[in-house]
Amino acid sequence: MPWGLLADGVVILHVAFVAFAVLGGVLALRWRRVAWVHLPTAAWAALVEFAGWVCPLTPLEQWLRANGGVAAYGDSFVDHYVLPLLYPDWLTRPTQIGLGAFVVTINLAVYVAVLRRLPARPGPRDGASAR
Repeated sequence: MPWGLLADGVVILHVAFVAFAVLGGVLALRWRRVAWVHLPTAAWAALVEFAGWVCPLTPLEQWLRANGGVAAYGDSFVDHYVLPLLYPDWLTRPTQIGLGAFVVTINLAVYVAVLRRLPARPGPRDGASAR
């Protein structure tokens, strides 16, 4: 079984998840239904950072590599270019908290814009009759 390939796939999924958590709210500006998937994703990403937890995708990737007898981080494209995005050398606890705050701040700003674009609901003062 191609354990290393599966592990690389998990890393790519992990990067896509992080990118969606940070920037996916922008999609809700165009397609509001994306918010139903994006808000829980962003909340989970921020919670993982604030709490200092390890995302479940990380141990899954490590397990796949270990079961395949593949070195934890070799010289493949994914290992060399993608993994440092998820696991940079400079990642400290205060940095994690800052990243969590960044996710919350960016998405708060995007969703304020989303809410401002919602059409106003007519109320009794807007000419709609109350029944």
